[in-house]
Amino acid sequence: MAARKTLLIVYHSFTDGTRQMAEAARAGAAADEGCTVRLLHAAQAGAPDVLAADGYLFATPENLAAMSGVVKDFFDRSYYAVLDRVNGRPYASLICAGSDGSNAARQVARIATGWRLKAVAEPLIVCTHAQTPEAILAPKQIESGDLERCRALGEALATGLGLGIF
Repeated sequence: MAARKTLLIVYHSFTDGTRQMAEAARAGAAADEGCTVRLLHAAQAGAPDVLAADGYLFATPENLAAMSGVVKDFFDRSYYAVLDRVNGRPYASLICAGSDGSNAARQVARIATGWRLKAVAEPLIVCTHAQTPEAILAPKQIESGDLERCRALGEALATGLGLGIF
């Protein structure tokens, strides 16, 4: 029997949208019995967690056209300790954005490219359309269809890891 694989989901959420997305992905991934799922807030995650995982899902809000500072801090703290030690491992990303999300997705992809990770899905961007200061700062409720897409991505990552597809 093949060794059980581990999917690490690292997230940050200020208004709860990204947390909901990450939780949905975790629920989908947990449906695969061949994969252990670890969901960690970016402030608690670090290089040992990255090294212990076989695949990754990075979830961040887009803040001021960039990934969250807390997620950037996770990458800053972990980057050199894992460089050349995770080459070829699969990853995907979840972005909770008020309008676009593409710049945060590009930032995650650039860091993942530096780690020589392999993208196994396009970034999943959920747009909340929050454009006023009040809407941007308000707690988010991610729609069920978007949460289902997050769940399906988590399940696909875990299944691919468990089956040795990536």
